[in-house]
Amino acid sequence: MTNTSLPKDRNSIDQDQFLTILSREEALERFEAVLFPREVSTEQRKLVEAVGCALARDILSPIDVPPFDRSNVDGFAVRSTDLASAAEFASVHLILNEEVIACGTAPTQLVLPDTATPIATGGPIPRGADAVVMVEHTEPSGEHAIEVRRSAFPGQFVSFAGSDIARGEALLRAGTVIGSREIGMLAACGIAEVPTRRSVRVAVISTGDELVQPGEPLPPAAIYDSNGAIVVAAINENGGNAVFWGAIPDDEEKLEAAMHRALAESDMVVLSGGTSKGAGDVSHRIIARLGQPGIICHGVALKPGKPLCLAVCNDKPVVILPGFPTSAMFTFHDMIVPVLRRLAGLPPRSDATVTAKVPVRIASELGRTEFVMVSLVEGADGLIAYPSGKGSGAVTSFSQADGFLRIDALADQMPAGSEAKVTLFTPHVRVPDLVIVGSHCTGLDLVTAPLAHTGLTVRSIAVGSLGGLAAAKRGECDFAPIHLLDDKTETYNAPFLSEGLDLVPGWRRMQGIVFKKGDQRFEGLNAEQAVRSAIADPTCIMVNRNQGAGTRILIDRLLGEARPDGYWNQPRSHNAVAAAVTQGRADWGMTIAPVACATDLGFIPFAEEHYDFALVAARKERPAVRAFLDALASHHTRAALESAGFRPAFDSQ
Repeated sequence: MTNTSLPKDRNSIDQDQFLTILSREEALERFEAVLFPREVSTEQRKLVEAVGCALARDILSPIDVPPFDRSNVDGFAVRSTDLASAAEFASVHLILNEEVIACGTAPTQLVLPDTATPIATGGPIPRGADAVVMVEHTEPSGEHAIEVRRSAFPGQFVSFAGSDIARGEALLRAGTVIGSREIGMLAACGIAEVPTRRSVRVAVISTGDELVQPGEPLPPAAIYDSNGAIVVAAINENGGNAVFWGAIPDDEEKLEAAMHRALAESDMVVLSGGTSKGAGDVSHRIIARLGQPGIICHGVALKPGKPLCLAVCNDKPVVILPGFPTSAMFTFHDMIVPVLRRLAGLPPRSDATVTAKVPVRIASELGRTEFVMVSLVEGADGLIAYPSGKGSGAVTSFSQADGFLRIDALADQMPAGSEAKVTLFTPHVRVPDLVIVGSHCTGLDLVTAPLAHTGLTVRSIAVGSLGGLAAAKRGECDFAPIHLLDDKTETYNAPFLSEGLDLVPGWRRMQGIVFKKGDQRFEGLNAEQAVRSAIADPTCIMVNRNQGAGTRILIDRLLGEARPDGYWNQPRSHNAVAAAVTQGRADWGMTIAPVACATDLGFIPFAEEHYDFALVAARKERPAVRAFLDALASHHTRAALESAGFRPAFDSQ
């Protein structure tokens, strides 16, 4: 039986016990138990270089701030007892002293009874004076006197020495993260340098034969290395000083050499990829040879992020993140950021949360804590959280989501309608001005671009035509793009509207069969003939569309009862269908003409469908909705749509 107790000695850890999957909490507890407590190195930094760093010790003020009693207004330094009887209709006559006190001018003349000294804002209070009267409350009386119409009390409009910060007072405490406000306090006290926690030097290595750095040509079956850049940025955001060592192929000898050098030159090493224990994954095998105690945990009950590997080699943390971007980022922020910030002497990250309703059921895997990224929109009764559904390999998930929710390891689902706590990626969430939920089309970007240029935020969530209609009925969006053909009436979209929804005509787009040019099974045929030809050839593979999509309805009409090879391959976009055919993973599918043209595929027209918008009538007068309708009807948008291969069909709104 595996011993799950925390190690008492860092060097007594048995490597074999970590072949089991640990809970998130146990994995993090073990990792931190091996790393802490520890001494943290410090360094002196100039103020301009200290922003974002944590103070290594308490800072006491070496001076009083302000260092002298000073005036808060432009006026006259006076003795308050001289003005005890002053009033609007009973002014007091004061003789002006010869000197005028400006900022930076040390007073030399005593303020005697029945006299006053002109003084500027910030000027030092002269001896004898205990108050300042504003110039607006006085009148000249000849060249060398004034009449004062208001009384004054001791200390009026005076900031006394040390009233802001007193000499010896604790200015900032150890662990304080230095920002612009802290810089101002330190500078006001004459402090030019401060002791800070030394930044954690983190080596970042991407691993995998398939990785290509951005800017280089992309060969077949290769992908651009997005993890390297995003991990570096995340480290720098959380107290680290990241250095990217590049992408290293799955060559055990080369990778081990790089890891040895990185560990020697850094305080911490973070790799992405190479954690899945497969034959091609070598990173975890190398760790055992880097130093003791080695692997602390290899496998955490998280989704995404199960293959996370945590290790400590010669007192330095070594982390191997999963290769998929979403998995890598979730595990980094959830499991690694707390450790990194502690190493850097920074306080724990403070994440803002909101409560939102989940409109759809989210299935989950029992036994694994699951994090689901969501986009937030405003519903009739509060915030709505739409799951992204893009999977752990999606690089856009983090940038397009507002936050994430958590499903407990003991739950197999989050039911539709659940109230969930959403952890935000930013301190504040801005609910989008316009929400579009439904079927996606490349033409949609042409309509929303003018709105974005005017500062309006637009959130487009692709859930298919039927999903969009359901969202519109629940009041979760402004528009639901749809392209649904009613078999009974042979008309598009209007038969599917319910009370409270208005139809806004959009544009017409030709749906058809795509194939590689030159494929004789499809050349010269119409759509019905092409599908019959495909069905007749058992080697001919199709690519379908997801259930609920309007395109899926057209495909099923063509296929009838046939279910050819590839029928259950159901990507969610027109571009994905074209990519499957272009890359040879499928021989045919259905998409729209503009996408076929952009990818240089053969195209057989089948049906011109109506891509329209179901408008939630109750939202019609919202400014962003009016802006969308205006953009939709504009000559500029019409021209852009026509140029892209669509046929506008607008009615003025």
